Parts: sequence; C-alpha cells; structure tokens
Amino acid sequence: MLLPAVSQLLHHYLKVKRQGLSEHLRSKMWWFVAVACLIHTTVSSEELTRSEKDGNPEIHMNVSQVISFRGYPSEEYEVLTDDDYYLTINRIPYGRKNLTFGGPKPVVLLQHGILAEASHWVENMADNSFGFILADAGYDVWLANSRGCRWSQRHQNFSTDQEEFWDFSFHEMAMYDLPATINFILQKTQQEKLYYIGYSQGASIGFIAFSAQPELSQKIKMFFALAPVVSIKHAPSPMLKLLLTLSENSVKGLFNTKDVVFWKKPVRNFIIRLCRNTLMKNIYARMMFSPGGFNATNLNMSRVDVYAAHFPDGSSVKNILHWQQVGKSELFRWFDYGSENQAKYNQVPHKMLHKGSNMKPR
Repeated sequence: MLLPAVSQLLHHYLKVKRQGLSEHLRSKMWWFVAVACLIHTTVSSEELTRSEKDGNPEIHMNVSQVISFRGYPSEEYEVLTDDDYYLTINRIPYGRKNLTFGGPKPVVLLQHGILAEASHWVENMADNSFGFILADAGYDVWLANSRGCRWSQRHQNFSTDQEEFWDFSFHEMAMYDLPATINFILQKTQQEKLYYIGYSQGASIGFIAFSAQPELSQKIKMFFALAPVVSIKHAPSPMLKLLLTLSENSVKGLFNTKDVVFWKKPVRNFIIRLCRNTLMKNIYARMMFSPGGFNATNLNMSRVDVYAAHFPDGSSVKNILHWQQVGKSELFRWFDYGSENQAKYNQVPHKMLHKGSNMKPR
C-alpha cells in the first residue's frame, strides 16, 4: 500500500533532477523523499492500517457531504462563466439553530484562497468553522469554488488534459468566475446585494473584480478582505522565497505546463494515514501551512488528516507563474507574456496594473 506512494515521490524527484532545477530546490525535494522513505521503514503498514480506522470521516467527503454530515442543509449548483467554465457552488441556506428557511436572509459569499476549495470553510467542528458559524448566525451562506480546484474542472469545449483548459490565472477568476458566481446567487435568492468575504487570493480577486467592474461592486453590501494579497515579495515563508528564485522554465519543470498537482491520489492517501501519527501530523502541518504562517495554537491538530485530504488542492501553473511575477516585480499587474504583450493587450505590460483604488466606497 505504501511503496507505490514512496515510489511516486522518488520518480518525481528524479524527473526534476533531469530537468535541471537549482541545487537548492533539488536538495529540498530530496529531503522530502528521504523523510517519506524513513517513515516507510519506521511506521509499519499494520500500524497505519490500524490508525486508519480512527481517522476523521470527512477525509473521503466532498463539500456537500461535509455540510450534511454536520447536520446542516446542503445545496449544490453549477454555474457557467462567460468564458465557458463550469463552477460548483455550495450553499448552506440556514443553520441548525433555525431549522427552517423562514424567508429571506442576508446573503454572504465566501471565497477561498490559492490551492484551496470550499471545504476549507467547513472542515473544522461546527462551532469552529466559519461557514457553519455564519449559517447559525442567520446568514444564507454560499461557498465558491474557483476554476481549477477539484470541484470546478469542467469546460464546455476543453478537457483537463488540454493546455487550453489551464490557460488562466487569478485575473480570469476575478473577471469571469466572481461575476458569474455573484450574479447567479443574487438571481437565485432574489436579492440585490450580498456580503463578500475573500481570504488571501479570494480577497485579491475581489480587489480586481470590484475595481474593474463598477456595476459588480454595486452588488456588494460590504467586502471583507481576510489576509489580502497584492504582493508576496516580503513574505517570510521559505517556500515563497524559493518560488521567487525560480525561472519560469523551472516552475514548469517542477509541475508541467498545465495544472499544479502536489499529490496524486496514492501519495495523498499515504500522507493522510501518516497524519494520524502524532509526530508526522506535526511535520506535515508545519510544512503545508508555512506559506501562510504556521501557528499550532490556531490549528485543531486532531483534524490534520482532514486538512491533508483537502489541501493543497489544484490550480493552473499559469496562476503560480502570475503570482511569481507579482512577487518579482512588486507590481499587482496583469500576466506578463513578455514579447507577446503587445499582441495580447495592445499595450506594454507595466501599464496593465490592477487598480484597487478604482473601487468606490459607498
């Protein structure tokens, strides 16, 4: 059961080595492979199989199932964007404390960050998950899933095997995903405005969408930007610092030219089982949460296997490259195509800035 996962990690390292990435990056990947092999030799299959029975059940659930598992009403919809992507949206129409719909409620949309998906708002216990807390407080809660995450990987014309499907970054999420999602929710609820809460990249796309599309900003009662990101230049995370040292070809060599997939299913299942071991759950939590800042007091360590099941999720390589460009240039601007900018935008790239200052306060 475990050997295929370790073999995949080793295969990935050898592939990266052949593609000529920096010695610093290769050493970090080799360290990870070595740890995985050490784990395999020190933690028996019997122990992992035995601990699997004690795992949290949500590790095998989608967003709707997690919501229902906690005793909340769950609805799921699919929205088509103007550029032909299908997005899944989840809804908690009311909470456990008010067990009937009871007429219109204030609507709130929660937008996840990079390499994330909607379950992150509901994967803790009910009294410690923001989505459930808002539902119990009387809100009609909607959970977005950006294009590229596991729940939004469908297009009218392209499959996920085609590069055309992955030709997007956070710019398209702002210009297409957010308007389609907001307009669908308002039509469904027959309300004129909603509250928008964006975390990290979710806040960033809010800045872009609401400044570039004033008519969309008029549909927002209030915008709450949680840990908003417009630059990563000075982020203390070693992983983000490493990203800024890589070339575009190195990033594509590490992943590919299409999607970002950190763990294939056998590897993810292997990690989930490891996260039921006290030592390994601490190692995993420190590694995975370091980009945003690890703090054990802010984590429910008994839920690390659930976090491992849902994070990191997917996105496009182009999205990673776009954030890398933002970090290197210290400019919150459109994607830089280099010599192709004139053909793409009909102007030079330094003028293609995302101007959050265009958002009009009301």
